[in-house]
Amino acid sequence: MKTLEEMIRELPPELRQEVEDFIRSLLRRRREPAPTLRQDWGGALKDYRDRFTALDLEQKALGWRGD
Repeated sequence: MKTLEEMIRELPPELRQEVEDFIRSLLRRRREPAPTLRQDWGGALKDYRDRFTALDLEQKALGWRGD
């Protein structure tokens, strides 16, 4: 079985460049910390709880999406 380096050497230059780009993107992804989930929005709509029901909001969201 061939090593990864041997297989890469057999590729034409444009495909070797694609392999290099792919490896760089994998390394970048590995180094970047995963984004954390923001949860600071809790209670942000409490001023509207007497004006809208969950059904009202669901229907409005469906309208925005065109459903």
